[in-house]
Amino acid sequence: MKRLSFILAACAIAAACSPQAEPAPKEAASTMSEGHDMMAGNKMGNMDMMAPTAGDSEATRGYKAAMMGMMQDMPAYEGNADIDFMKQMRGHHQAAIAMARVEIAQGQNAEAKALAQEIVTAQEREIAVIDAWLVANPG
Repeated sequence: MKRLSFILAACAIAAACSPQAEPAPKEAASTMSEGHDMMAGNKMGNMDMMAPTAGDSEATRGYKAAMMGMMQDMPAYEGNADIDFMKQMRGHHQAAIAMARVEIAQGQNAEAKALAQEIVTAQEREIAVIDAWLVANPG
């Protein structure tokens, strides 16, 4: 259950921070209001919270770098649901691998480290599937 919660949280963060095309005028007001409320409530709009601070542990710096990289490197939406899904999920998977590698290097709990290794293996396999799909379906 925790793994699913992590994945859903990563999806929400990336979706909120990915470059997007302008919404149609009719959608703009409600979309902007909802997005603003969501980001203000969760402070996701404040990228400063991801900046390393002097008191951060090495692991925290690693996690922050993974999240910042994911948010900065997400491709813009193209308007094709299939391609957008594949490209956005690829970014999520890359960030999950980066975070899992921090756990493997810095974590102390054997169960958490084992899960992190499972995540690396699964996400790398899925990235290969996504890459092959994107080559076969360029849009």
